[in-house]
Amino acid sequence: MLVSQILKSKSDDGVVTLPPGTAVARVAEVLSARRIGAVVISPDGKMLSGIVSERDIVREVGRRGSTCLAEPVDAIMTAKVVTCSRADDANGVLQKMTDGRFRHIPVVEAGELIGLISIGDVVKARLSELAMEKDALEGMIKGF
Repeated sequence: MLVSQILKSKSDDGVVTLPPGTAVARVAEVLSARRIGAVVISPDGKMLSGIVSERDIVREVGRRGSTCLAEPVDAIMTAKVVTCSRADDANGVLQKMTDGRFRHIPVVEAGELIGLISIGDVVKARLSELAMEKDALEGMIKGF
């Protein structure tokens, strides 16, 4: 399965972005209100500056206390972001996410942000693919 197929299957293909300089507390508010696990940091909604996840915020609060909530997100975001493209294979993306120990990966093409997929999106797609393969194999065995 390709990343393009995963993006098509998502109910909302929009990416939540916030500009660099946004306070960490505001990022936490957006994550909570939208019930999402990561926000892409972008000056224009297209160019990728970084990504910050709920785990990043919790890690910093645990390390430095609540004072970090007033700081700009730039201080805690991942600036060197691993990305994928629509043409990438889901298994390869899942491997990147597992190896890098992260749960969200921006989809970028021609230097422009076009989507965001989570490890949950990839697992859901893979389970769907396995169910279809199972049904096909059962059909072959039963002679359908």
